[in-house]
Amino acid sequence: MDAKQTAAEIENKVDKEKETVDYDDLISYAGECGRYQWLLFFSTFPFYAYGTFVYFSQMFMTEVSPNHWCRIPELENLTAIQRRDLGVPKDENARFGYSQCKMFEANWTEVLATGQTPDPTWSTVPCQHGWEFNLTEIPYPTISSELEWVCDKNSYQATAQSIFFVGSILGGFVIGWIADRFGRVPAAVVSNLIGCVAGVASTYTQNWTQFAATRFIMGMAYDNCMVMAYLLILEYVAPKYRTILANLSFAIFYSLFVTVLPWLVLACGHWKTISLVTSLPLALALLAPLYLPESPRWLLSKGRIDEAVEKVLVIGRINKKEIPPKVIEQFKLSAMNAKEEQSESCLEILKRPVIRKMFILVCIEFMCCTIVFDGLVRSIGQLDFDFFMSFSLVSFTECPSMLIVAFVMDCFGRRWLTIVMLTISCIFCILTIFFSGIQTVIFVVVARFAVNMACSASMQWPAEMLPTSVRGSGVSIVHICGYLATVLSPYIVYLKVYIYWLPLMVLGCIAGLGVVVAFWLPETARKDMPHTFDDAEELTKNQRLWTLPFLEFRKQKKGEVNESFESEL
Repeated sequence: MDAKQTAAEIENKVDKEKETVDYDDLISYAGECGRYQWLLFFSTFPFYAYGTFVYFSQMFMTEVSPNHWCRIPELENLTAIQRRDLGVPKDENARFGYSQCKMFEANWTEVLATGQTPDPTWSTVPCQHGWEFNLTEIPYPTISSELEWVCDKNSYQATAQSIFFVGSILGGFVIGWIADRFGRVPAAVVSNLIGCVAGVASTYTQNWTQFAATRFIMGMAYDNCMVMAYLLILEYVAPKYRTILANLSFAIFYSLFVTVLPWLVLACGHWKTISLVTSLPLALALLAPLYLPESPRWLLSKGRIDEAVEKVLVIGRINKKEIPPKVIEQFKLSAMNAKEEQSESCLEILKRPVIRKMFILVCIEFMCCTIVFDGLVRSIGQLDFDFFMSFSLVSFTECPSMLIVAFVMDCFGRRWLTIVMLTISCIFCILTIFFSGIQTVIFVVVARFAVNMACSASMQWPAEMLPTSVRGSGVSIVHICGYLATVLSPYIVYLKVYIYWLPLMVLGCIAGLGVVVAFWLPETARKDMPHTFDDAEELTKNQRLWTLPFLEFRKQKKGEVNESFESEL
């Protein structure tokens, strides 16, 4: 009875005042977050697996045990510790107390026959016969251990990772264009197919150049293989449920796959098997058009109003809601009036000073968050703890952090949540420098927990700030900026070669920069997603710093009650 009364009141208001009926108004009739939206929510779960596989598989394919030393064939009958102690010179400045790139030059047959002990005065030479690796840390062959990317080649991993993110830049432009030109679903399919082909091709590589080329192509699939599904969820729900559904998808699906991934990798037992197992499932994205609907917002941006209305009517039928014909007619009229602006290009963002300023700030904020997020993951190898267990513990933070975000972000807002969480991440990144063992893992877990929440807010900002016609390409540009930033993150982690604690110090400073930038960003919590550029400008104006959305919402509710009371009088 209450729902019918509310619908009647809205229809009466629209009919009397001739107000514009936008997409969010129409969704409120069809069901703001009903059975249809939950079915859509669960149907997107494979894309979070695809995103996890594309992003993290390379880390497990290239990770090499930091505990390695020169191989000396003449000493193979000895134990690993004996070989290392006899054939490798000590180095007090090295992490493990011995040289990883040099060996003694000696007549090993004579040394074994006479029982000589290592003499520091013996001459040394670079490793002549390759390296041995401590298999208790990385218990399977990786491409780095097979091709021996250590010592003078120890930058190969970081460079391959950076090339992956360079590919992401090109992919962001291409997939973003497909998303705005052909729709969200085709963009999701194409990006996943690119990832599938590149991942399979990676298994046939025999040198660094070939591997880097395939990872460049794999990078084109990164993020978009998952973000397009995420964008669909945002565009199918009303503003007040947007945060909950968008973040629940990461809390449930993404965190599940990323936490399980290390143990799936261990089960694979070889880097080529890892590549196949994490690439072939991406081909299942070809089935997406059979069950994933296209975004009504995108259809409206292309002037396909009748198709968009049909989509909303389907939502209403599944949610068992009836949309009054008068509201549909008023919506079509409103959509026709807005059609001219819908055709504007992404360049319009740069032509409007208010939107341009906020867009640039969002790009910088997202860059800060992604560098810290990615850098913390890649720093796991330098913690004095089990690599796979550390990865799972740090990754599991996605679940509780996203669950908390889902229910508190609309109360505290994007801005203040980001400020507080990045501050925490900054502090704990720096604290990690002064501790070791399990304490470092705990501090990294806290830092990652906090930056997860900040990333979630920064990811929603562009989608909620940009108008429908450029939302796909605009979000892609923001993510491209993230890719540009993460090109640097492997090299930030590589700084450990020079000063062991430097990477985490740099990550802490970048988190601090993100805190400063967040102060200048607009609050978009509980606001309608803008349909036109004028809507977007209005959204970013008249923003106050010292306010929280739940306080504004309380004031708004109080005002509505007073207004209703006065009208009754």
